[in-house]
Amino acid sequence: MPQTFNVGARSLFVTGIAWVFIVLAALASASALVQNAAVASLMPGWVLAGEKQTLPLLTGWLIGYLPWVVGAGLVISFATLASAIGLLLRLDWARRSFIGLLAVAIVVNLLGLWLQQEVVQSVVHNTLSRTVVPAQVLGVFGGFVAAARVMAVAMTLAACAMLAWIIRRLMSESVRQEFA
Repeated sequence: MPQTFNVGARSLFVTGIAWVFIVLAALASASALVQNAAVASLMPGWVLAGEKQTLPLLTGWLIGYLPWVVGAGLVISFATLASAIGLLLRLDWARRSFIGLLAVAIVVNLLGLWLQQEVVQSVVHNTLSRTVVPAQVLGVFGGFVAAARVMAVAMTLAACAMLAWIIRRLMSESVRQEFA
């Protein structure tokens, strides 16, 4: 039996994804603007503090590249907002760029997973090296840290899987025909 598509029919999936990402991208853009302002106002103080004392390698590297990272976040959030609006309007370039931005988000989340684990390890190590903790409390603290790390990995991988599912649905024939 032949399959019939209604060209131009608007699916609830594309409309829902577009509206969700419009709201999320608008919030991310506002947040990125505030972060840019905060980084710009705090950078002179960090530079002066960095001259007086040496920072750990990872912390110094993060602070050195923080304006670029925050700026990239601003660009990505505005690009996501534009692509989500184009997705709502059923523009094919927007669908393709939205898929690309979701792929970038997956890569960034997976790379951020390493950074996240390094920061947690650094904070726990610095905290435990300065504080005397009884052995009973240390076991409980270690359990909480392990649970938090496992939960962070699970949530990141679940978010990446959801983004991959959205990409797959946006690349399907039934969705692509909406953009013809």
